[in-house]
Amino acid sequence: MERRRLGKSAIVVSDICMGTMTFGSQADEATSFRILDQCFDEGIDFYDTAEGYPVPPDAKWVGRTEEIVGKWMKTKPRDAIIMATKISGPSHVWFRSPKREGMTALDRRNIITGVEDSLKKLQTDYIDLYQTHWPDHELPYEETMEVLDELVRAGKVRVLGCSNETSWGLMKSLQVAKELGTARYHTIQNNFSLNNRRFEDELAQVCRMEGVSLIPYSPIAGGVLSGKYNDGARPDGARFSKYLAMEGRQAAMGRRFVNEKSLASTVRFQAIAQEAGIDPVAMAVAWSKQHDFVASTIVGVSREDQLPAIFAAKDLILTPEVMKAIDKVSREIMYPMG
Repeated sequence: MERRRLGKSAIVVSDICMGTMTFGSQADEATSFRILDQCFDEGIDFYDTAEGYPVPPDAKWVGRTEEIVGKWMKTKPRDAIIMATKISGPSHVWFRSPKREGMTALDRRNIITGVEDSLKKLQTDYIDLYQTHWPDHELPYEETMEVLDELVRAGKVRVLGCSNETSWGLMKSLQVAKELGTARYHTIQNNFSLNNRRFEDELAQVCRMEGVSLIPYSPIAGGVLSGKYNDGARPDGARFSKYLAMEGRQAAMGRRFVNEKSLASTVRFQAIAQEAGIDPVAMAVAWSKQHDFVASTIVGVSREDQLPAIFAAKDLILTPEVMKAIDKVSREIMYPMG
């Protein structure tokens, strides 16, 4: 498995990262341990979680994912694990976090409280990569970057990252960090997949020029690229089967991932994979890894039988012919996820 540097930091990670957002809801502790053990045995050393997990967000189980991951980490040498977690962004914007009674923010009090809680749940004295889960563009970046810098200086956090950020927000944070002389963001964790290539429009150039690495989530488009939602299917237990039956933000997210254009492109991507003799899930993960601005691609599962297709992408390099065929679909069905 290839290993790549996170931004300009000292940390080098496997180019596949195991995401854990289903642990504690869709996957129980025993299943989560088996999944993590198999990933570790396959050479994956990078793991991503968040204080607000598992999903769907709910106060009754919030924080359970970090607890499970923390218990599992105790079974492995700590230095063999690169652990990433995230602090919830502001709850007064697009999403209300179940943490801290829905009063989260990226100010000093919330960041200090959040990191201490994550350290306790993860049963560790340091976090390798600490990320802001989503931004607050009305809060001066100076306040956020200064307190995050204190965590780095105190040794509680090794490097910093952001998530769900914009080009303006990433550039603003980098400029503020430069002016203040604080630690900077080395990574950005945004949605990026065959069905959502918007990152290439602007953010990819920011990453290349500023030395920031993308660690993309949902490379399989929330499972859509596996084909399980084709022909109107709504598989039992699947995330978007649940979301599409709900209201509000969950329903809107379900429609963003599962819609006429995304399903049409999925069918064509599956045909490309079939012709090349590749599992479509493996192709989606390999495609994500095959970008110069990507350090590690975050995958996620809730069952052990979903792992083989992901492991098949470890050393898979898509041919120029396959890449051209994929680009043709993207040109003809533009922005399936809006």
